[in-house]
Amino acid sequence: MSSAGIGRRSLLGAAGLLAAIPLRARAAAKPRVAIQTGHGLIVVELESEKAPVTAANFLRYVDAHKYDGGDFYRASRTKGAPRSGSIQGGPPVRARRYAPIAHESTRKTGLKHLAGTISMARNEPGSATADFFICASALPYLDAHPGAPGDNQGFAAFGAVVQGLDVVKKILALPTPGDGPTPGMKGQMLDPRVPILSMKRAV
Repeated sequence: MSSAGIGRRSLLGAAGLLAAIPLRARAAAKPRVAIQTGHGLIVVELESEKAPVTAANFLRYVDAHKYDGGDFYRASRTKGAPRSGSIQGGPPVRARRYAPIAHESTRKTGLKHLAGTISMARNEPGSATADFFICASALPYLDAHPGAPGDNQGFAAFGAVVQGLDVVKKILALPTPGDGPTPGMKGQMLDPRVPILSMKRAV
């Protein structure tokens, strides 16, 4: 092959490499958080571009170490399908919480409540602070459904488990004999609770 041909191939290869770098950079830019629990490690990757308000709020608590010493206190299993459901956790009671954040609907973000999705717990839209839940299975009824009656805004999904979904499922299967703060939570409260030993950004 001529030197011109080699040069052209090198330039094409370099162009391809340069084109690939921004894609990898964007993928690497998604922050990850390591949640060390009493039953193993869960790593979540946050959708900081699709759900910027919710992801930034979660990282604010993580960086301030407010989740350390907290726990997973609830395992909500789907009736008739015990391996389906979600686990809910939050900071220790003593932790001071920041102001509630604006609700980022799944209709706006395009995210869905699939197996491994991490999402914010709330009461009415715009009341979420620090408590979150992780889906052990797909739970589409947690997405926004604008045509449905009542509060149809769903929950604010903002990332997904990239390691430790087996730990999520293990926690979901733990005993839940406790009465809940509301009648609807009876039989969903973990006893004993699962400690969050630490939560920090993963490299």
